[in-house]
Amino acid sequence: MRALVAIGDVIQVDHQDGILRGHGTQLVDGELVATVCGTVERVNKLVFVKPLRSRYEARVGDVVIGRVTELAQKRWKVDVNSKQDAHLMLSAVNLPGGIQRRRTATDELNMRSVFVEGDLISAEVQSASQDSIHLHTRSLKYGKLQMGQLVKVEPYLIKRLSQHFHSFGQYQVEVIFGCNGYVWISSVAQREQQQQQQQQEDGPAIPIPLATRERICRVGNAVRALASQGLVVSPDSVVAAYEASVGWGIEPKDMLARAFGERLVARENDK
Repeated sequence: MRALVAIGDVIQVDHQDGILRGHGTQLVDGELVATVCGTVERVNKLVFVKPLRSRYEARVGDVVIGRVTELAQKRWKVDVNSKQDAHLMLSAVNLPGGIQRRRTATDELNMRSVFVEGDLISAEVQSASQDSIHLHTRSLKYGKLQMGQLVKVEPYLIKRLSQHFHSFGQYQVEVIFGCNGYVWISSVAQREQQQQQQQQEDGPAIPIPLATRERICRVGNAVRALASQGLVVSPDSVVAAYEASVGWGIEPKDMLARAFGERLVARENDK
């Protein structure tokens, strides 16, 4: 189990093994001391502290949510809450209509018909290194996100799962838990329409009923309440917070109050 340390804590190591001092550590009076709050990591002889609060570090296969910041030659630049913008190549997206073919000069000229600056998209990390992050949206479950709610939390609060697209059928709400700390909440009907529109020409948006919008807000505020208390954000924890708010008779707008978050923490401590 990895040790959790605060600033100034001594990290227990055997100096006779010839350890290498890494990021987040410092030698003080012959002792290896943490200079940031986080978890102690060891890679062979290298000892370093991984900060709890930090920018998102991409891993291959991660599901992320990002915002298009720029159109460049044969690529889009996407803000994914990391130290640098990610790159989404023209060859790594599904063209309108789900067409699978080689990209042409005409496709490059029509890139704005796919994504433009400011668009919010879901994607998967195709490759990641210290110098670059490359995304792809070759599956119909990825693409432009519309008519929903975006919630931003610290990336370390997002629990890594085998499936980051989760449908809460009982609420008719779908949630994408982005590994980069961005959580997208929308109606199930809207998500199904989005996938259909990627296979054919865009049609009129389906109006979202008031009751569904209220459930979207309640789910979003459940995520915010969990994050405000440093609790893990996962499908199970979101459902638990949602059901607790209903059981305690708390309106969606009142879920952002400090008292609700403290009740969630107290309930976790009682388990």
